Amino acid sequence: MRYMLMVLGCLFSICISGAAGAADAYVLGSGDRLRVTVFNNQDMSGEVEVDAAGKVTLPLIQDVPAAGKTVADLEDVIRKKLTPEYLINPRVSVEVLNYRPFYIIGEVQKPGSYPYVAGMTVVNAIALAGGYTYRAKQDKVMIVRSNDPEKKPHQAERGDVVLPGDVIEVTERFF
Repeated sequence: MRYMLMVLGCLFSICISGAAGAADAYVLGSGDRLRVTVFNNQDMSGEVEVDAAGKVTLPLIQDVPAAGKTVADLEDVIRKKLTPEYLINPRVSVEVLNYRPFYIIGEVQKPGSYPYVAGMTVVNAIALAGGYTYRAKQDKVMIVRSNDPEKKPHQAERGDVVLPGDVIEVTERFF
């Protein structure tokens, strides 16, 4: 029994550390809303949005490139810009408050932009958009990933995870 509890405990810790790694791997982009905290420096902390140029503006250090970086990368960039001119050994934390929306177009009842929800799949996104129209080719859904530099559409499966900034297109069938 004790051995089984140890094995379960190890598996649980592996799952938790894997989940934390996945959260850190999220790549920031325009439209993400962040909370930047510089510990013991309330004046340098606050909520910011990644602008269209991919930057966030912070007190003292002004524009900081954020798009294309992970949360950990951005924390490191901010820490380096604050050191040593403004603070000695600053502790910086960045938290994503609101992710940029994803988009769904084509043969759905209500095409448009929708707020991102973690763990959302293609079929969830289609349901959120009111479902298919009668002309939809339900087995032909394309997705353009926001992190794909070529912006090339790929065939999506119903269970594929939707990421912030993705564009989902439900194609039309021909009779």
